[in-house]
Amino acid sequence: MLLAADYPFLNILWSMIIFFAWVAWIWVLIVIVGDLFRRHDTSGWIKALWLIFMIVLPFIGVLTYLIVNGHGMAERSAKQAAVAQEQFASYVQSVANQGGGSGGGAASELEKAKGLLDSGAITQAEYDALKAKLLA
Repeated sequence: MLLAADYPFLNILWSMIIFFAWVAWIWVLIVIVGDLFRRHDTSGWIKALWLIFMIVLPFIGVLTYLIVNGHGMAERSAKQAAVAQEQFASYVQSVANQGGGSGGGAASELEKAKGLLDSGAITQAEYDALKAKLLA
């Protein structure tokens, strides 16, 4: 039976280093496979060859992919982040516009009230009351 006293501290430390290196390698492999399948500039055959290469020779395959396509990975990741940020900003803008019509808060409400006054839908007194309420 293996007891904790029979397993020296440096062996525990070395086991932890090996474990974390293995986890980091798995993470890099997942990132590379994700990048590989998101690419639109390569064919399915080339993607399959890269995948086979990374399965047959794991460390050499991962390092080779990083050396050959590392710059492209960064560009694709930055482009994807920019697209996601743009989509998020447009979503936030559309949600903000739903609450106040064209957006703008008090200024847009004042503009709408002025339009109603000009069209004759409200009187000058009603317009002044709305203006005072919005500017308060």
